Amino acid sequence: MNGELPRLLRKVRILDPIAESDRIADVLIINQKIAAIDSNITNFPPNTQIIDGQKLVLGPGLVDLYSHSGEPGNETRDTLQTLAASGAAGGFTQIAVLPDTRPRIDNSQVLTSLQQKTQFLGEDKVPQIHFWSAISSGREQKQMTELAELSPHAIGFSDHFSLADLPFLRQVLEYLQPLQKPVAIDVSANELTTQGVIREGVNSVRYGLVGNPGYSEASAIAAILEIVATIDTPVHLMRISTARGVELIAAAKERGIPVTASTTWMHLLFSTSDLASYDPNLRLEPPLGNPSDLQVLQQGVLAGTIDAIAIDHQGYTYEEKTVAFSEAPTGAIGLQLALPILWQKFVTTQKWSALQLWQALSTNPQLCLQQTPNTIAIDTTEFTLFDPEKIWTVNHQNIHSLSSNTPWWGQQIQGQTI
Repeated sequence: MNGELPRLLRKVRILDPIAESDRIADVLIINQKIAAIDSNITNFPPNTQIIDGQKLVLGPGLVDLYSHSGEPGNETRDTLQTLAASGAAGGFTQIAVLPDTRPRIDNSQVLTSLQQKTQFLGEDKVPQIHFWSAISSGREQKQMTELAELSPHAIGFSDHFSLADLPFLRQVLEYLQPLQKPVAIDVSANELTTQGVIREGVNSVRYGLVGNPGYSEASAIAAILEIVATIDTPVHLMRISTARGVELIAAAKERGIPVTASTTWMHLLFSTSDLASYDPNLRLEPPLGNPSDLQVLQQGVLAGTIDAIAIDHQGYTYEEKTVAFSEAPTGAIGLQLALPILWQKFVTTQKWSALQLWQALSTNPQLCLQQTPNTIAIDTTEFTLFDPEKIWTVNHQNIHSLSSNTPWWGQQIQGQTI
């Protein structure tokens, strides 16, 4: 924070996914910038605050590939200010906002207006807010936005495509190829989902909920990958949630098809086995996978088939979310919760290394956004300092989002950024 006292972290654990390094060192931070890294720093300003860093973790700033902003159109859920504050408190230094605002981000006027608003969010510890532009405009699903006009200002282009939209998708990919911008495709909604609210399987029958068959996702992925193989325009597949989806992506990568993929943090933690409570906060899009899907998704992250973990933060008011499971809108908040909960689930239990988790949340998302990640070094400003042992309560005193739709609401969790 500009103007704050310099801080010297003694013996902090430094994670550097690019250098594949996990080491202990002293780190001097001045004006929110790393001023020195050494095994034993002895030269520092006289007013430096010396901190025992033996229980702390320092790594590259986290990067969220996609989340939702309530502003404009639904400011009672979240504003750009609360979204940024949530991201900063969760260790994120970059957040990419999806174009499903009201109005949609499908023209330069809306995009420019939102970018101007981010300039007034403050100067200290505010993550960079990027915006995805919609590929299709307004109510006409098969009409392209002014892609070339939007390209210099958007982080990339994103939309969902049904099976009937695939001829349009081919046209889009042909048009976008020379623009060389990230293209993120949502494969979760198409004609085969049967409007299901749970992934089809034993548990959908057990709970009496309409099932969404796994082949709805797999069919879309397979068709899109064949188009990409022909056009050769790189794409990013969002919200992968099934074992078959992971298998198809792995096979595509082996064939050299230019594709990256992500799943959401919630799909790595829960499955249909957790829906016996009918908790509307677990109503997601796509729906949670079956236990076999959960296992393959976790393995897919470790193997690199699933390149990145996205947060897909989506706030709702209490009234919107507190309804029957099948009637609840899809989504949950997560920017402040993802790192500590994933750390406890995978790193503390030694299922994943700390570097593997950090890579999936930081440098790999940058690669998916066609950015070049850097190692932790002197003059680095985009870093995250994390205390894995800090215990705090998920409530309105600690959560910056205006919304409370999370299964951890009111609970104590372990791990917090500093």
